[in-house]
Amino acid sequence: MRKLAFVLIAAALSGWPTLAQQPSGAWADKLFQNKTTHDFGTVAKGAQLKHSFAIKNIYAVPLDFSARVSCDCVTPTFSKKTLKPQEEGTLDINMDARKFTGPKSVTIYVTVGPEYVSTATLVVTANARGDVVLNPGEVNFGVVQQGQQPSVKVDIDYAGFLDWRVEEVVKPSDAPLSVSMEEITRKPPVGKQAGRVKYQLQVKLTADAPGGVLKHELVLKTNDPASKVLIVSVDGTVQEPLRVLPNQVNFGTLKLGEMKTYKVQVQGNKPFRITDIKCDGKEITAEIPQQANTTHTLTLRCQPLSLGELKRTVTIVTDLNKGASVTVAIQALAAQ
Repeated sequence: MRKLAFVLIAAALSGWPTLAQQPSGAWADKLFQNKTTHDFGTVAKGAQLKHSFAIKNIYAVPLDFSARVSCDCVTPTFSKKTLKPQEEGTLDINMDARKFTGPKSVTIYVTVGPEYVSTATLVVTANARGDVVLNPGEVNFGVVQQGQQPSVKVDIDYAGFLDWRVEEVVKPSDAPLSVSMEEITRKPPVGKQAGRVKYQLQVKLTADAPGGVLKHELVLKTNDPASKVLIVSVDGTVQEPLRVLPNQVNFGTLKLGEMKTYKVQVQGNKPFRITDIKCDGKEITAEIPQQANTTHTLTLRCQPLSLGELKRTVTIVTDLNKGASVTVAIQALAAQ
């Protein structure tokens, strides 16, 4: 009880909202800024539907998250399972429209703890058409190296009595994608026998795609008055040819003249040499490895030369791609 009282008093003094100040009920809903529902609308059978619920820990204590769902057609994934006070994250939802036809509502129960326990109730809905099928249900490039240009084909099949057509494919202006659509088959309905239409969507990653996670949506505009658009998700991860982990290092507080070390890894998509290590100050030093490898472990040494806050940038130059380089941001505080 004394620990609980101390936490609440400290939270109140900090100016942050506390759990004790919240009205009774599912206070965990407030972590989602009360945005706890999402409707995907009418979708094609087989579509992989993506949505991210934003989360912010507005309380003064760390919170752990877990989730359960009312249907196995939904998979929830937390960007972080624990959020510190004022830290932000997401709950990423994948709804698999292969597993249902027609209207579907799924409840996601997000339990927050451990000292204080509350459950937020989130709901996602969709209406999966039975007459339009995507195969596969999304464009997923997987993990690709920067500069590569993989392509994925998606079959779009319609079975029904409309003169059904995809009239336009719209991609986001910032998406590093080239998109084409080809009509493969068109068989008009005969009597009570449904007609069939097949399109093939081809999506290619462009060579200038930046490194990082790729998430976009393509909009297929149709002539169907009951469902004028269909969504195709595009996912993937583009790996840069050279990266350093971590790219930010905090040495903490050091005494003047004291030395601390920190190891970072420099990774490439093929064996390479480190040709130079530059720093905008004399406080940070490192030795250059002599061998060529796909991964180099560098030991950065920090030794402050004056009191106060230290901020430096280390540039690691390689022979990849005619001199590709990466940088590490350094922080430290020198005290007596």
